[in-house]
Parts: sequence; structure tokens; C-alpha cells
Amino acid sequence: MKVAVEGCCHGALDAIYQQIQTLESKNKYKVDLLLICGDFQAVRNHRDLQCMAVPPKYRQLGDFYKYYTGEKAAPVLTIVIGGNHEASNYFWELYHGGWLAPNIYFLGHAGCVQVNGIRIAGASGIFKNHDFHQGHHERMPYDHGSMRSIYHIREYNIRRLSLLSTPEIFLSHDWPQSIERHGDVQGLLRRKPFFRQDVNSGNLGSPPLMGLLQILRPNWWFSAHLHVRFEAIVRHGRGDQIPEENGRAVPPTNPDEISILDEDFDEASVRLEGPFPEEKSAVVPQNTEEITLDSEEEDVEPPPRPVVPPSETRFIALDKCLPRRDFLEIVDIPVSSETLPLATSGRAIPRLTYDPEWLAISRAFDAYFSTTRHQASYPDEATARARVSKALEWVQENIVRKASNEDGKSPLSVDECQVFVQTAPGPGSEGKATFQQPPWYTNPQTVALCDMLGIENKVNPPPGA
Repeated sequence: MKVAVEGCCHGALDAIYQQIQTLESKNKYKVDLLLICGDFQAVRNHRDLQCMAVPPKYRQLGDFYKYYTGEKAAPVLTIVIGGNHEASNYFWELYHGGWLAPNIYFLGHAGCVQVNGIRIAGASGIFKNHDFHQGHHERMPYDHGSMRSIYHIREYNIRRLSLLSTPEIFLSHDWPQSIERHGDVQGLLRRKPFFRQDVNSGNLGSPPLMGLLQILRPNWWFSAHLHVRFEAIVRHGRGDQIPEENGRAVPPTNPDEISILDEDFDEASVRLEGPFPEEKSAVVPQNTEEITLDSEEEDVEPPPRPVVPPSETRFIALDKCLPRRDFLEIVDIPVSSETLPLATSGRAIPRLTYDPEWLAISRAFDAYFSTTRHQASYPDEATARARVSKALEWVQENIVRKASNEDGKSPLSVDECQVFVQTAPGPGSEGKATFQQPPWYTNPQTVALCDMLGIENKVNPPPGA
């Protein structure tokens, strides 16, 4: 299966789809799937723009609304994660994942799905130490702080993802910490010399993501955020571990970046407890050549480095969608012939299905999903895995087997549960409220998914519920 991977989207869907079509015509192949690694900017109208943490001059509608309203159709199945410049209100509506527009699927704040049997997992957002241990307390209308904290990843999601068995592909916005040491670091520094201080101190990238990479060991890991193409190969189980280093680095100054000095600096360390032992803290650097919100990417502790059998993860980071930039990559992913639904042309039809293990994790961990600042203590790893195992039995009995016994239904098909619905109007409906944040919307897709899993919709319950 031919998979296209995009770095930062920044609302430029038209250009991305056009580039795919150009490559298809030039190389005589057909792309089956597009993966986008954040800063997607699913902006439906001008009021959604008021929920995106960028200066007013960068609040532009972009292309997404045309696919949302039906003016255009996505020509290829598209799966996206979130970054740190998003219409966060819409992503919150679909916290557990869902259709942003026809044929464009949001993986959720964390998630795992399958396309023709290929397991694709991912984590949205970036890290800020102050918010890492907190629950999802943000409520509309967002204030200055909550407009930023809502896209800061929580320990809750790192723990959930760590319980997955190995996926084929993992998507993140940030780079895993010290990933540059597994590739051509000198070539990276020639292109991005302002990375040098963080590279030398071992502080480039996100510690929890490197922890997940070493736990999950996917075949492919794709990232964006730093606006440069970079390749690396991480070898697991061969003594190829990254040494720990002391010291903290002051993020370097990038002469090209747009700096927004509007957040309080907080240097409190973050530690994972329970299943994840404590390790030394490290600073996550500011994103270079990026619209940066000051001090929102800071020190976070990684999960442990387990002993694993030999394997490799190929890492590719990509640039943002601009002319003469390396923003798109085409990779070939083998697919089992047993999982291939074929069109009349003989080509495989991309089929999006839920991952039963992730459904089980979502059900088992729902009790720890907090919508206040306080986050309840997590179970130890053995207890967590036992609960996931029990939840997986429930999923097999109540979702997989039930769907298999109903005529015309495909077990775990996303389309059988979640159907795209416009919750907010498109542009042109704002009137005098153009510069006001939108109202709260309850998304029927989130309601349907929660009902299927037998869990409470804590994300956006109907008013009065």
C-alpha cells in the first residue's frame, strides 16, 4: 500500500492533495492513504479561528472548510493528528477520534486504528510540564491559558499508548528525544545550526515520545514540528541505547522563528510514576522556524527503556507545506492479501477500522479520564494490563462478535459507528460574532463511540446531561 506522509499542514490541504496528484501522474502509481503529522488546522469558520493559539495576523481560514462543507472532496483517505496550532475546540469535540470531514479522520488526542490491517497509532499535541499530570480541565470559552494547555499532551494519553502492542506506524508532532543521534546529526546541524546547543546537551525532542518509541518499537515513526526533513534508524535490543546526560539547555534563538512571549516560564520537572520509573529530567527545546508560544515545551520524563528483542524503527521527520520544501514522503507498506478489499480495477480499497486493543484500552482507562485539574492516581502496570485484557474480552464479545452476527455489517468498521455530521456551520454564518469564540457543540460521533464502548461521554455531553 502506498502511503503519503505530510509534515505540518498549516491548513494547506489543496496544495498537499495537488502534490500527491502530481507525484501520481509523474510516477504512474496511486496513493492509497495520506497521514498528516499535526498543525492540521481544521478550521470550519471564522469563530473557530478564535480558538487557535496564534497571533491574529496568522488566523487564516485555510482550505479545510471547503472539505468540511462539501465544496471539495478529499481524494484520498486522510488520517491526521493534532499539533500546537489547531482549532482546538473542534479537536476536543472528537477527543476519542472521528471524521473531521468526509474521508478525513482525526486519530484523537491519542489513538490507534487500522487501515487494511495496518495498525496506525499516534499522539496529538506537544508537551508542557505544568499540564502533563493534570486532567483535561479546559472549558469554552477558552482564556489565554486554556487555549494553550488544551493541546498539551497529558500523562493519561502517554500511559494509554504505552499499553499497546507494536503498531506498524506511529505519528507524533514532536520528535522523540535525541532521535538525531540515530541519523546524520552533522547534516542536520548544517541545515539547522541553532539546534546545536540542544543536540550537544541531549535535549532535542520529547522524552516521553522516545520512551514510547522504545516500548512500542513501531516499524515507522513519522513526525513534524521542527520544519526540516530528517531520517534516522533506531535499533532496539542491540545495546543501542541513548546514554543519560546531565545539564539543562537554554533553547537557542532561531532568527527565522515567530516568537510569542506570552506565557509564564515554569521549570518544574515532570515524573511518571506507577508503571514508569523515575528518570532524570530534560528540557524539550522550543520549536525552530515555528510560531512559538514561549516555554510551552519543557522537561518531561520518559517511560522506562525495556529489554527488547532486536528490531528497528525507521524515523522520518518532514517539513511544512511550502514550495521547495521536503514536506511530503511516499512510503510502501506491505499489506496482507487477506485484509485487502479490492475495487473493480484490482486495486485495494483503503478500509478504516477500529483497533480492538485500543478500544479495550479506551474502555479500561475511562475511569481515569479526568475533566478537572485533578488527576486520580493510575494503577500499576500489571493491574492496568489485566484490566485491558478483561476489557478486550468485552470488546470481542460485545462489538466484534455482535457485528459479525448482523447482516451487512463489517466488524470494527469505523463507518458502522461514526458518521460525519456538520456540528458548526461553514464560513459566512458568523455575522457580528466573527471575532467571538463559537458555542459548545456535542458531536454525535463522540456520543456514538462512547455508546459503543459502554462509557460515559465526558468530552462534550449534551447540555443538562
